[in-house]
Parts: sequence; C-alpha cells; structure tokens
Amino acid sequence: MTAKEWTGEDCSRALRRPTARDDKYSRGVVGLRAGSTRYPGAAMLGVEAAWRTGTGMVRYLGPERAQDLVLQRRPETVTADGRVQAWVIGSGTDAAERDAAETAALRGLLKGDLPVVVDAGALDLVVGASAPVIVTPHARELDRLRSDLGLPSMDATDDDAREDAARETAAAFGGVVLLKGATTIVATADGWTRRVRAGTPWLATAGTGDVLAGVLGAVTAGAVAEDRVGLEDLAACAATAAWLHGTAGRAASGIHGGAGGPITALDVAEALPRVIAEVLSDSIA
Repeated sequence: MTAKEWTGEDCSRALRRPTARDDKYSRGVVGLRAGSTRYPGAAMLGVEAAWRTGTGMVRYLGPERAQDLVLQRRPETVTADGRVQAWVIGSGTDAAERDAAETAALRGLLKGDLPVVVDAGALDLVVGASAPVIVTPHARELDRLRSDLGLPSMDATDDDAREDAARETAAAFGGVVLLKGATTIVATADGWTRRVRAGTPWLATAGTGDVLAGVLGAVTAGAVAEDRVGLEDLAACAATAAWLHGTAGRAASGIHGGAGGPITALDVAEALPRVIAEVLSDSIA
C-alpha cells in the first residue's frame, strides 16, 4: 500500500516552538560526533544545519581540524561533553579509518537511552544497537545495512519496492529508516510509513546529506525536550527533517529564478530559518 505524503502541515505539528519560559536546555540540545580529518567540512555543515533549525544548543565532539572549522563558522558551538538530548553520528566519516576509541564511544551511544541519528560512516554499528535509532542511508548504504542484517539487496526500481525495503529494514533492527532519494521514504519497525517529495534535483550535491543529518538531530532533540520519544514520534521527526531539507533546497535554488539553479549544501542550511518560520506561521494562522 502506498504511503501517505508528509506535508508542511504535518511538520508544523512535529516542530517544537520556543516559549517565553524556555532556556537553551529546554529547547533541545543536540550532540554531533561527525566529521573527520579527511572530511572536516561535514562537521561544520551538520552543526550549521542544527543551529539553523532552531535547537537550543549544539555540542560538537570530533577531530581538531573539524572542530576548528566548526568554531570558525559557529563560535557559539560547545566543544565539551555534557548534557545532550539527541545524537548525530557518522556524517563525514569512514568506518575503515575509525579508531578503536571512537568505535567504543559510538557503540556506547548506541547502547544508551537517547535517540541517535546514524549516518554514513557509522551505519556499520547499527546491528545490535539498543538505543532509539534513526538511520539515514541512500540506496547503496541501505543495501550494505541490509546485508549486515542478513537481508537481501533492495529492489530500487520503484518507490513501492523502496517502501517495502525500508519497512523490512526498520523491523530488522527495531528503529526508523529515512531512505534518501528523489522520493524520501520514512518507515518504522511497526510499519508506519510516509513519503516526502519536497526537494529538487539540485540537492544531489556534496554535503547536503550532512545538512539533513544536522536538521534531523535538531528536530529530534526538540521532540525529546517535550517527551515525545515514541517510535512514531521519531519517525515524524525524520519525515519533518526531510521535508524541511527538501523545501530549503528548493527555496535556495529558486533564488536563481526560472526552474531553479545550482546550490551548495551551505545554501540549503542558510535557507532553513525562513522555511521553518513560514511553516510555523501557517500553522498559527
């Protein structure tokens, strides 16, 4: 059965609105263990996206080169360990280059109680995780994860087949799958499934996945701050992040006129505040 479309109205219900009673902790704190010496820009992009999505605080833990880039771009970022309500791990990393200490730290997060957004170079650690997990693979990464889980390769010929694969994968590890693509599929272990078609082909460019991971971390931290931590709550966070990311990409591309023009990952992050403001304004009106 074809999944429902996720809309801006759905996003307005999933996003956390700040109130006069809030402080930086109550608005949500997202932690990122992302980026590497080889790919330091991924850390900066994820952190930038988390801030632009409206989180109360971002903590970044990573290599010195990546940390320097983060602080140059976003000096308000905290680079010491501490209170966090959701984690983002793996963006801009390579499992083959991960040392034993980092592997142990990531496994510790995946055995904890907090939601963890697992991207790119940390997807190999999903099997056996007990934390609430949202994975964010593209098609090739999903096939590798499915292999780790003892599942066959995905039939990527149409969206119905991708939905089936996303649901099956989510059920195999007990979490949420956000399967990236022209149509993004979000599915849970209990079968909740949605499609997101908010984007533009111009989003197929380096770094936009790092931005998506940062958006998702921020949205998830906000949900945790309101005690919305069930599987469908986390799936709603994933679908909302995908919609915001796609809509921000379309908005950034549309600045060029016509059917849109080229964008960079940072353009997408910078378009997020306006998109979020419009979503929340529409929901209030």
